[in-house]
Amino acid sequence: MTQFDKKNDPRFKIAHREALIGVGLVIFNFIWWFGFAYGLGSTPVEEYTYIFGLPAWFFYSCVVGLIVMIFLVIVIVKKFFVDVDFETEAEDTE
Repeated sequence: MTQFDKKNDPRFKIAHREALIGVGLVIFNFIWWFGFAYGLGSTPVEEYTYIFGLPAWFFYSCVVGLIVMIFLVIVIVKKFFVDVDFETEAEDTE
């Protein structure tokens, strides 16, 4: 069993980059949700506007937000993520 060096294994660089992309997506999702939920939802209930029977703040933050996030995840995974083989050991660079 050989010990491998994480700094020289390109799989770790790829994994870190993809993890940062995932964190970026989570932050974007939270900002989207928070902005619409508290931006539009901070008015009195009597002043709410409704879309398909849902308050506009809920519709934009949860329904549209879900659709936007699904689209973004699909695009990001197809364009920026790569298939990495975890079964093989990293080649020795000695």
